[in-house]
Amino acid sequence: MNTRRIRTTLVAGASALGMTVLSACGAAETNISASDGIVTIAIPSWVGAEANAAIAKHILEKELDIRTKIIQMDEPVAWDALSTGKVDAILEDWGGVPKKEKLYIEEKKTVVPGGDLGVVGHIGWFVPKYFADEHPDVTHWKNLNKYADELRTTESDGKGQILEGSPSYTTHDDAIIKNLGLNLKTVYAGSEAAQITQIRKYVKNKEPFLSYWWTPQWLNAEVEMVEVELPPYTEGCDADPEKVACAYPELPLQKFLNAGFAEKGGEAAEFIKNLHWSTEQQNEVAKWIASDGMSSERAAEKWVKENRDTWEKWLPKGD
Repeated sequence: MNTRRIRTTLVAGASALGMTVLSACGAAETNISASDGIVTIAIPSWVGAEANAAIAKHILEKELDIRTKIIQMDEPVAWDALSTGKVDAILEDWGGVPKKEKLYIEEKKTVVPGGDLGVVGHIGWFVPKYFADEHPDVTHWKNLNKYADELRTTESDGKGQILEGSPSYTTHDDAIIKNLGLNLKTVYAGSEAAQITQIRKYVKNKEPFLSYWWTPQWLNAEVEMVEVELPPYTEGCDADPEKVACAYPELPLQKFLNAGFAEKGGEAAEFIKNLHWSTEQQNEVAKWIASDGMSSERAAEKWVKENRDTWEKWLPKGD
């Protein structure tokens, strides 16, 4: 997958995504698209993506009078739907399905790039700062075996645990563990929400832990974590999933549009192409949703009210 970050259904905020579908009109999940007068946006099950879509939906509906439907889909399914036109846009792509990207963008030409979202994503292995302060050398992969016993849990089969989120994540962690000869085992919490709950429990008890984690993520403002240095990422070091022994890359997150929608979607397509905000802005909205208990609609309304100078630039020219 080369320079792509791999997070197919890597859930970065699923605690807030108890929704399966957010719909402007309450319609069922059918082949509704811009051609029906409704813009359909696919989102994965993490809160950062929910924040993007909530903001887009609010502005499309309240400022441009364009009905908008949001559907939660795993990344591979979303790309298929994007190609067929069942979905008009993906607002946050982490490069988890490079083969589908090549097929639909380069070969079939049914999907087109929609530009940078403005948010830079990064996956890594992290330990809590209090553990790193006590054992500074734990922040280098060569020393992780030294701390395997302290990281062991009842689920890690006598090895040190690396806490994962959902089994549907696409990660290189098992390959990295094997190829670097680490005495670790991946243990899945089941979802991002469950992973966050477990991390908070460890932090409350000041227990050591090692976790697959990422930025942007609103929890990083609450829990101080330090990244473990893995062998540096180089172009192509993750090309063969079985041979990966390097760190994850940093990845500017991308938007993608159905080709027909990009061409004929008018103001809606232009707005989505223009949508561009910062990691800090996404984290703010994501925290309101996932941590503060705000609905995505209310969070979007609040952010839009407070940040007119930002989103007015996204509106189609002439509006």
